[in-house]
Amino acid sequence: MANNNSGSNRMEVPQAREAMNRFKMEVASELGVPLKAGYNGDLTSAQNGSVGGEMVRQMIKKQEESMSGGSSGQ
Repeated sequence: MANNNSGSNRMEVPQAREAMNRFKMEVASELGVPLKAGYNGDLTSAQNGSVGGEMVRQMIKKQEESMSGGSSGQ
């Protein structure tokens, strides 16, 4: 079976694209990564990876809280 990754970066809910972009910029700001709209090829892989990794951590935390019925109060 062939693995086709051509669509691996597509949004499952296209209407969420703008919210995800705002979230990405917010996380980058919190981490001090100078992310900007458009081209960011001047950033290192570590900088870009830190933003993506933190986004995933925050999304997992929020989902875990939702599943447990709890809230962190943030």
